[in-house]
Amino acid sequence: MDGIRNSCQNQINPCTNKMKSFDIHPIDKTLQTAIQTKIDNLNKPKGSLGRLEELAMQICLIQQTLEPSLAHPCHLLLGGDHGIEREGVSVSPREVTWQQMINFTHGGGGVNMFCRQHGFKLRIVDVGVDYDLSKVDGIIDRKIAYGTKNFLYEPAMSEAEFDQAIQIGSDLVDDCISDGCKVLCIGEMGIANTSPSSIWMHLFTNIPLEKCIGAGAGLDNDGIRHKYDILSKALNNYSLFTIHYSLALALRYFGGFEMIAAIGAMLRAAEQHLMILIDGFIMTACALAAIQLYPATQDYMVFTHCGDESGHKAMLDAIGTKPLLHLGLRLGEGTGALCAFPIIDSAVRMMNEMNNFDNAQITKYF
Repeated sequence: MDGIRNSCQNQINPCTNKMKSFDIHPIDKTLQTAIQTKIDNLNKPKGSLGRLEELAMQICLIQQTLEPSLAHPCHLLLGGDHGIEREGVSVSPREVTWQQMINFTHGGGGVNMFCRQHGFKLRIVDVGVDYDLSKVDGIIDRKIAYGTKNFLYEPAMSEAEFDQAIQIGSDLVDDCISDGCKVLCIGEMGIANTSPSSIWMHLFTNIPLEKCIGAGAGLDNDGIRHKYDILSKALNNYSLFTIHYSLALALRYFGGFEMIAAIGAMLRAAEQHLMILIDGFIMTACALAAIQLYPATQDYMVFTHCGDESGHKAMLDAIGTKPLLHLGLRLGEGTGALCAFPIIDSAVRMMNEMNNFDNAQITKYF
């Protein structure tokens, strides 16, 4: 990750437009010694709870406390459609986006089940679905447009739309904070959004494009080759469109409205010292973009799982992080992050409920 961080140190708020700026600092480590002392004095051998101890340290530092809380967890489900879907890069048609968004309001999606199981408040948000959902109960209407433009031929969105998406994500986090939220999970619903994710991965890590492209929702080998051809042409057209590389341009040229809103949400959450649960391939690409903009954002992120989409592990490795789970998931919606929540809850319970050697009257045996 150092290479990625070094490449963007001079790109903080690199936009030439009016993108909202954020005040994000690395987590304050003043309490690190006190936190470690508390962890080491719990009635267990030092380090015996492994990754849970690392998680506990991160959460305590994010919240600046020795008694962390996961109060009022919130899940943002952001929906948007992509113009590049018209090029046959996904096995699923675009109408699946709006159909699933409505399904979520009925409580019938994977994301609904896991939110119920783990006590997350679910906010379903239309940022750019190619369908009128304004009258559907249970959907927050923040639509910027009816899908992005086709980035094979032109930028997916304008500067104004990019700014609007960032602001929408930021405002949604403020709504969560007003409910007392301490932990934020973000998911997406957008047919073909693995395509911009693959391109961002390629641009921000220099990993060859072919290693960044996978089956998405279920492409066969011929479909993957076609997807590679389309994305290669799009990158070539992009190189002709711009003379000087711009991070902001790369984001708005290829991104989806739901993806840019997710970046805005991550940046605002980090600014407000929330723990951010990062889901699968698409949300990891958004996290990578957020880190490119503000490197300290990574301090507030927990990368919850390595999914089955080709390239996800390589992207996690490029960021320099270890996911909590590897379950072969590729649904999206934030489901992998929600599945990891009990592990995070265990780390917090360790800090708040486990006895130390003194109050348990156990001889310190190490």
